[in-house]
Amino acid sequence: MMTDMRDLYQEVILDHSKSPRNFGHIDPSNRESKGHNPLCGDRFTIYALVEDDRIKDVSFEGNGCAISTASASMMTEMLKGLTIKEAQNVFERFHNAMTGNDEGDALDDGLEKLQVLAGVRDYPMRVKCATLAWHTLKAALENASDTVVTE
Repeated sequence: MMTDMRDLYQEVILDHSKSPRNFGHIDPSNRESKGHNPLCGDRFTIYALVEDDRIKDVSFEGNGCAISTASASMMTEMLKGLTIKEAQNVFERFHNAMTGNDEGDALDDGLEKLQVLAGVRDYPMRVKCATLAWHTLKAALENASDTVVTE
């Protein structure tokens, strides 16, 4: 059973990595941030269109490993339509689940799709890959101008 779930999770990660959703620069966008993981070289730019405090559209460009690309792809699918506060809440829950601060119900209640990435929490170097796009989106929503660096 565990092997079946692990295989399924690997398939989902590979699918998002090979065919990332919401890849490319959206036009118009009014939020943008760059992220870099110097340990592995992953680089992403996140674009968002925020209107009336709601994320109308979000996309990403860049290069990264399968984990970081899949995470960025899944993140963009999940956050469209959410308010900034709701997106920040999802960020906190995802970050806590990835860093092991909350292994319980952090990815319940609508975030089950992100469970495929939960296995990386056992590998701290990969946590930086899984969270790079999320930190970059957070910076974009906060209008931060510095490049986000995960090290």
